[in-house]
Amino acid sequence: MELSEIKNLVEAQGDAFKDFADRISMLEAKQSRAALFGHNEPSASREAKQAFSHFVRKGQMDESKGLSTGVDADGGYALPGEIDAEIESLLVQISPMRQLARVVTATTSDFRSLVNLRGTVSGWVGETAARAETDTPDLAEIAYPSGEIYAFPFATQRAVEDLSFDVEGWLQQQIVDEFAYQEGAAFISGNGTNKPQGILSYATAATADGVRAFGTLQHVVTGAASAFPNSNAGDVLINLAHSLRAGYRQGAAWLMNTATLSAISKFKDGQGNYLWNPSVAAGTPSTLLGYPVYEDSNVPDIAANAFPVIFGNFQRGYTIVDRTGISVLRDPYSVKGKIGYYARKRVSGAVVNSEAIKLLKVSA
Repeated sequence: MELSEIKNLVEAQGDAFKDFADRISMLEAKQSRAALFGHNEPSASREAKQAFSHFVRKGQMDESKGLSTGVDADGGYALPGEIDAEIESLLVQISPMRQLARVVTATTSDFRSLVNLRGTVSGWVGETAARAETDTPDLAEIAYPSGEIYAFPFATQRAVEDLSFDVEGWLQQQIVDEFAYQEGAAFISGNGTNKPQGILSYATAATADGVRAFGTLQHVVTGAASAFPNSNAGDVLINLAHSLRAGYRQGAAWLMNTATLSAISKFKDGQGNYLWNPSVAAGTPSTLLGYPVYEDSNVPDIAANAFPVIFGNFQRGYTIVDRTGISVLRDPYSVKGKIGYYARKRVSGAVVNSEAIKLLKVSA
């Protein structure tokens, strides 16, 4: 064999080896990306995510696959259904209000609820006695303040083109973190202007159910100006729990921040037993006086005139209304050399039953 033939053979083998290595790298990359979404992912879901990832990187839709997740009329891109569901699941994990409250999806921006204020009158009557007309129950209408939550992260053009990690997953997590933070704060203290109306934004009174005006929440005071009382502090929590009617206590829960929980977890009854019981299993909340406790950093600290503890049946007392799913608009024009990803979602929230939620007020 001549030297030139040997040289050609070596070069051919080198090219074959390089091609083989490239194929191995490609397969490993595909396997790594698939692991982000599970090993047994349906092909339709994989196609949707691949299309979205292509859109994130290139700003183009792959219409050859005939996917239903197309470009919105405003130039936005609706996230594939499974990704949207994953985001909602993560929002639930981060914001306890989404676990506790009633969550509905509205198909109109004018979504409203009717609340029964009771008032029906009944009476005893003999077999043949005359029946007088009785009063019918009164109804109240709840309108939900409309709010739009958004995130607008940027990435450089070069980073989007060259990054080796999953851009779609990174974008998803950014959206989840920002939306969860904004939602959680609004459900507790939002003022109802371009955002949900939070529980602590409603008027309160010390008067009991049936006496307060509709839409006014009842508060129970601690008996001390800026803290819990020095003695029998647990009695305050017992009073708060029993200010809620028995029918609402089935399914009720506590909501407070970590600092308040740390203080309350040390309270004992007259026999020296702790009122707080730690969780005995992963995923199961701790309990206080037999009711589950959820931590929410948006509930204020213990301070004068603050409301550091919320107790109630949130499923019956507060409703979250999701108007639209999450959509993303790719913007390569606003800032040269960068690509912005404008994500938005419309969500509302309001107290629908002011008897189902009670507040602890730090006050003498």
